[in-house]
Amino acid sequence: MIDINYVEQNLKEVTKRLNSRTQDYTNDLIFVVEKNTLRKQLLKQVEEVKFSKNLMSKEVGQLLRNNNQKEAEEVKQKVSQMNITIEELDKQLKEVEKELDNKLRYIPNIPNSNMPIGIDDNDNIEVRRFGEDKIINHKTPHWDIASKLKLVDFEAGPKLSGSRFLVYTGLGSKIVRVIADILLTRHTNNGYQEMFVPVIVNSDSMYGTGNLPKFEDDAYKVGDQYLIPTAEVPLTNLHANEILDCDKLPIKYTSFTQCFRQEAGSAGRDTKGMIRLHQFNKVELVKIVHPESSDLELEALVKDAEDILQMFELPYRVVELCTGDVGFSSMKTYDLEVWFPEQNKYREISSCSNCGDFQARNMATRFKDKDGKTKLVHTLNGSGVAIDRLFAAILENYWDGEKLTLPKVMKPYFNNQEFLK
Repeated sequence: MIDINYVEQNLKEVTKRLNSRTQDYTNDLIFVVEKNTLRKQLLKQVEEVKFSKNLMSKEVGQLLRNNNQKEAEEVKQKVSQMNITIEELDKQLKEVEKELDNKLRYIPNIPNSNMPIGIDDNDNIEVRRFGEDKIINHKTPHWDIASKLKLVDFEAGPKLSGSRFLVYTGLGSKIVRVIADILLTRHTNNGYQEMFVPVIVNSDSMYGTGNLPKFEDDAYKVGDQYLIPTAEVPLTNLHANEILDCDKLPIKYTSFTQCFRQEAGSAGRDTKGMIRLHQFNKVELVKIVHPESSDLELEALVKDAEDILQMFELPYRVVELCTGDVGFSSMKTYDLEVWFPEQNKYREISSCSNCGDFQARNMATRFKDKDGKTKLVHTLNGSGVAIDRLFAAILENYWDGEKLTLPKVMKPYFNNQEFLK
């Protein structure tokens, strides 16, 4: 969540930047500032009453030692009344803190001051392109190619689980495994520690990364726990409630997991194919870094994701998201969009975000700096990359109408054969 003290000190600027997300947060910000002012007033009152009570309690002992029984009883009654006052103030304080916390959990991160202002993805800013000379067009969608090559059974998934589930078959299943290995090998060779994490997490972990309460409708719930929407959730929460040594930063994790999303807000979009699934495969990248280096770490994170697309020699572009398109927990995001020939456009395959201290404040993930002061870390995450979408992009970009040419990086896994027919 955002820093309420920063909001108080910079209310006008914070309101302007948050309202650039295309929703008006003015009343929410006024509410939290007023509640925080009341919280501090109540806290001060409680501390003052407790201080007076402690003095009076000591006075009772002194009066009893001096055999002033009557005065001691009078002071005891005052102390008893103070206990009632403290209890009432504590109750009010807890209620105010709850109201403040609940409201803050629905307020998104403050956009970076240099972020493009815009309403939706049409206002995103293109940063660079790669592989324009490799751009092709044709009319065969990736799901038709996958079916022709018997790589995916699009009917078995709905039969087993419902819409937007699929079954990879034979070589299709192997391709998913091969892609995951290529991605993990690249990232672990470049400083990321591979982790194999649970795909079910508790609500605290979901709150930590900002997935709850705002996006509960998008999550699959299992009892009191949740299926992960991305490995960002368990990886980032590995250091919840910890104070890290500054010398250990940055911490870099990668993980291959299956991920789960209800896609509640995407009805009617990408109902065919492998783009928008309820269960999907992804290699995730997470960084826990020193605040002073997070901007540079974001640029490096984007490069790590770009390297994957370059390994597969796929045309793509990098765009910086505008204020109206950036995610809830992010203060700055770059998307990588890979070329889909049949759709004649670029589609998102990775989103790389700097969340600043937004998640760290939820998780109480801190570090001790060189001066021994305890501060919040910054957290970053990105897809490195979405495997199902990469698979789909390979199908469309390497299809010649009759056969699928295997990307060079994949050929060693298939006895160096050139094609799949």
